[in-house]
Amino acid sequence: MDFTLGEELEAVQGLARQIFNGHADQDRIKAAEQSGTGLLDARLWAALADAGLLGIALPEDAGGAGLGVGGLAVLLEEQGRTVAPAPIWTALVAALTVAEHGTPEQQELLPALADGTERLTIALEEFAPADPAEPRCTAVRHGDGWLLTGTKAVVPTPLGANRVLVAASADDGPGLYLLDASASGVSWEQAQTTTHDSAAHLTLDASPAQPLGSGALATALRLARVALAAVQVGVAEGALRLAADYLAGREQFGRPLATFQAVQHQLADCYIEIDALRVCLWHAISLIAAGEDADSAVLVAKWWSGEGGLNVVHRVQHLHGGIGVDVDYPVHRHFLWGKQISGTLGGASHDLDLLGAAL
Repeated sequence: MDFTLGEELEAVQGLARQIFNGHADQDRIKAAEQSGTGLLDARLWAALADAGLLGIALPEDAGGAGLGVGGLAVLLEEQGRTVAPAPIWTALVAALTVAEHGTPEQQELLPALADGTERLTIALEEFAPADPAEPRCTAVRHGDGWLLTGTKAVVPTPLGANRVLVAASADDGPGLYLLDASASGVSWEQAQTTTHDSAAHLTLDASPAQPLGSGALATALRLARVALAAVQVGVAEGALRLAADYLAGREQFGRPLATFQAVQHQLADCYIEIDALRVCLWHAISLIAAGEDADSAVLVAKWWSGEGGLNVVHRVQHLHGGIGVDVDYPVHRHFLWGKQISGTLGGASHDLDLLGAAL
């Protein structure tokens, strides 16, 4: 299989890399972490919007570029390389889900989501051992709308989000509901994360919301798994680049550490795992783009992101020695991002259980 990027995606990659390199240096990232706004650098978000990258995956008739999941993955890989502080995967996964399953009224939001003037986040997870595909949060019909009751755990970057897509279960099964972030019965409790994201637990008490169409939750979970795998590819590649540069310049016993065979073997293992992660990711994307059944391929990609991606960032941290745990040195962020991604939506073990059931 040839997963070489086409001309359009190469252009997206180059533009995204330019923006992230220019707006996500270590001082800017540290300032965002300490700002209380979580992983949201306002100037970076504005630059992404001005470049049209926030709408890269959305349909052209909604103000987007129409590049679909492939465009989203390229953008997220580049973000992961620099661990740039922006809630891209949540906002774009939510927007894509609305584009595919939203009502005409809900889809009127898409141009504002594409130009960055509005932002969605997505509440898929609950406290363990809940399965994201079978939420315990409930949806009850009330007049022309629905009322949501329950708790969603660690909702990513809700600060500044206008609306939230919430996974909830009704009598006819699970679905996805569009909720105003400040609707009645909504309360937020700040949640601490190792990546400094200003996540929050969301409690709903008969909060009014509107449902998306049938299949929306399955689509959102599929897109979220692909998005997380794409970010993890970038996170792992960025970590490996830091390790290669550090080990080439750091000398011990009169020679660079990178010349020692044991070190080279570990770097080679990292390279192989990243390559496998990328192949699994783009195999899943190719099936989605072709309209074929991609569920198993998506789970494989997500499993690799949790298993192989975590192996890479852990090994890179180890290869850096003591400086790897110095918070003034950037590699710790790759480890923290990699660790958090590996546990999102249930983690690698959960992905493997789902894959076994599917096969």
